[in-house]
Amino acid sequence: MVKIRLRRMGAKKAPFYRLVVADSRYPRDGRFIEEIGYYNPIAEPVEIKIDGERAKQWIKNGAQPTDTVRALMKKAGVI
Repeated sequence: MVKIRLRRMGAKKAPFYRLVVADSRYPRDGRFIEEIGYYNPIAEPVEIKIDGERAKQWIKNGAQPTDTVRALMKKAGVI
């Protein structure tokens, strides 16, 4: 199954996440199909950037966003 999920980047205790489309069998920070945005929880205010067109296209094609990604998409106004 294809999922839209967060991929952790950044230094220790300074997380930075990229929103990626990946096969659910691969590890969290492993191989992915496409990067569609990023999320920076450390910045003030919190930075969320999502390519809405690509996200909607992937969801239309059957990709399932994780609960956290779904909440971020709602906050960003994508869904």
